[in-house]
Amino acid sequence: MKTVLTIAGSDSSGGAGIQADIKTMTVHGVYAMSVITAITAQNTMGVIRVEPVAVKMVADQLDAVFQDIVPDAVKIGMLGTAEIIHTVAYKLREYGAKHIVLDPVAFSTSGSPLIEEEAIETLVRELLPLVELITPNLSETELLSGEKITGLEDMKKAGKRMLERTGVSVLIKGGHLEEEPTDVLVSEEGIVLFEGRRFNNPDTHGTGCTLSSSIASNLAHGKDMKTAIREAKAYVARAISAELHLGIGRGPLNHMYRSFCTKRFK
Repeated sequence: MKTVLTIAGSDSSGGAGIQADIKTMTVHGVYAMSVITAITAQNTMGVIRVEPVAVKMVADQLDAVFQDIVPDAVKIGMLGTAEIIHTVAYKLREYGAKHIVLDPVAFSTSGSPLIEEEAIETLVRELLPLVELITPNLSETELLSGEKITGLEDMKKAGKRMLERTGVSVLIKGGHLEEEPTDVLVSEEGIVLFEGRRFNNPDTHGTGCTLSSSIASNLAHGKDMKTAIREAKAYVARAISAELHLGIGRGPLNHMYRSFCTKRFK
């Protein structure tokens, strides 16, 4: 069985973070492992509190995983602090981790900041050179590239700039575009557009975590990058379309729609 490690924060509501990652990886037929970087008190209405895990504990979790069950791929989500980012980067380099997908979680779905401002430089300098793919949304792309984004051409420009700076492929997610959501992959092979479909469903809590976990799982199975992304986008679309409708605010996806659906995907 293929194995995938998620390095991320815990979401008490179960819709994002570690919980969403494990659900996604499980339905993709891989064995999921976790390193928890932060504990959050949050629900569908927003983030109430974030408490980072001690750096030594993060390091010990990484050692425990890599010294026993070596992952075939790694998904990275919320890291939060410069110290945790440095530790994760050091350990991934030490163990020669492969197929690393980074979802640079800077803000929650509700808009709450999830990373310290001074940690961004550490992320770019130490972690980005190790990853195979980074999957920022529009606001995270603006933060990392310094480019203002209003449409597809801006996404392409920002992606090229990030690729030139880091040498890392970038999938810029277009879910916040006013037009139909189109994701832009910028890599050494060129630019590829992945067109999407907008659903009349506000319950999108955890879409970024879910997409990156799905991509990492597909890479672990040996699929090429374009196929991994295309199949991951299809999975997320179906998980949104299943309309789980939990909670008062912006609810989670139905990660388990393959086992049970509240609404047939059309």
